[in-house]
Amino acid sequence: MTHRGSRVLHVGSLSRVEGEGALRLRVHDGTVTEARLEIYEPPRFFEAFLRGRSHTEPPDITARVCGICPVAYQMSACAAIEDACGVSVGPVIRDLRRLLYCGEWIESQALHIYLLHAPDFLGRASAIDLARTHRAEVERGLRLKKAGNSLMELLGGRAVHPVNVRLGGFHRVPTRAELRPLEEELKQALDDAWDTVRWVAGFEFPDARVEADLLALAEPDTYAIEGGTPTVLRTDGTRESFPVRDFTGHVTETHVAHSTALHSRLDGRLHLTGSLARFAVSGARLSTVALQAAVAAGLGDPREGAVCRNPFRSILVRAVETVYAVGEALRIIEAYEPPAHPYAEVPPVAGTGHGATEAPRGLLYHRYELDADGIVTSALLVPPTAQNQGAIEDDLRRLAQRAITEHDPDDDELTALCERAIRNHDPCISCSTHFLDLTVVRTQGGCDA
Repeated sequence: MTHRGSRVLHVGSLSRVEGEGALRLRVHDGTVTEARLEIYEPPRFFEAFLRGRSHTEPPDITARVCGICPVAYQMSACAAIEDACGVSVGPVIRDLRRLLYCGEWIESQALHIYLLHAPDFLGRASAIDLARTHRAEVERGLRLKKAGNSLMELLGGRAVHPVNVRLGGFHRVPTRAELRPLEEELKQALDDAWDTVRWVAGFEFPDARVEADLLALAEPDTYAIEGGTPTVLRTDGTRESFPVRDFTGHVTETHVAHSTALHSRLDGRLHLTGSLARFAVSGARLSTVALQAAVAAGLGDPREGAVCRNPFRSILVRAVETVYAVGEALRIIEAYEPPAHPYAEVPPVAGTGHGATEAPRGLLYHRYELDADGIVTSALLVPPTAQNQGAIEDDLRRLAQRAITEHDPDDDELTALCERAIRNHDPCISCSTHFLDLTVVRTQGGCDA
């Protein structure tokens, strides 16, 4: 193996991920001694913005955290504040919330699969480049995304930062006649989602394995989206659950000098949220059609214990989840009868509330403390990407080390591998970890740069 001594490699701009950050690899005598994801995007202070606000405001304010997954923030905020105030919404409102969330899953997963991730597997530099060689596939992805956006526009008022969500429900709920036109669009979307599964199943996947505990919400009778119990599948195969209210007793955040985003540990261990975790924890509760898609994708049957830990194959799980979300949307629309009132009243109560939902990129936790007038005295938001940072760094170190050990790639090849590894985890645009710069420091012998 040829060692290249000390060298520093910079990637000025990485495409197909969002945000600002850098990666620093330290390689000494062929050993990766450090893989550090350096997040330098300025802090956004949403938790501070929320203090002193009325308890009715967090669903609208937190939606601005992310342009891709605003519903996740709205639903987690609603769940936490309603928990603090002791209010439970009725089954129709719960279904409508799930339907809105399905819209976000469809548009977000389609965005990632087609525009961000698929070019890596097909040797293309961008989605525009991919459209030159796979026009029909890219058009299919855009059609899928549009179907998700249609749901968000109808239920949320608009596709980005919805304005129709409120505590207790919605400002206005749709009529059956308004939902009916979406059925034809969603039936086409179901065909497109199945074609997506077949398409990505044909990709070539490098061998890799995430060595981290997997954390996702779980529900007894359904695939968890808009609520559930935090459940951990450990690397040794053991399983454990804990109440949402105990989240911060298990998931602890610490500041690291190289990142403006906090790092998290689950009971002191690395953990990963997102599609791989959901499939591992709740895959057996997928719908019949989604289970068929999982088998068709080569993921196996989760009812028989199938678990996927290869981050490169996360695109397969996202495709299966898209099939699931489209099917759920059709199921909810078919059974829909408008509620008598679009929302339940949520009067202020002094207390602390906890809420968690499954954003497309993983478990999102909110906690709010309210005074007797319903004023927010403290707020805590723990996004999925921040939780994943430690596992991403460990994943990068392992992948880079294996590549260096097997064939010592040049800097361009190593850069491409690290970029792919980041995109496997689909870091979210505004939620904290985003990758732009790569720095590799190579040393030999006593030299340490």
